[in-house]
Amino acid sequence: MAYEHIGVVTHYFDRLGVAVIQLDADLYLEDWILIEGPRTAVEQQVQSMQINRQTIDRGEPGDEVAIKVDDMVREGDEVFVLLQQ
Repeated sequence: MAYEHIGVVTHYFDRLGVAVIQLDADLYLEDWILIEGPRTAVEQQVQSMQINRQTIDRGEPGDEVAIKVDDMVREGDEVFVLLQQ
C-alpha cells in the first residue's frame, strides 16, 4: 500500500479521543489514514471531521481539523493518507 504525508498531529484530547491535525494536503471524509510516530501506529477510516466544531467533508492545506481517532495519538505524530489504487 502506498501512503502520502498529509499533516501532523498538533493536539490530542484524551477524554474525547480526538486528534487535531495541521494539514499539508487535502483530507476527505472516509479517507483511510495512518497516524505514525515513535510510539504510535493507528490506521483507520476518517468517520468524522470538524473545523471549529463545524462538521466538514473535506479539509484543505493549512486547515487544522479535528477527527475522532480509534486509539491514542501524540503531538508530533505524522499523518498519511492511503493512496487509491
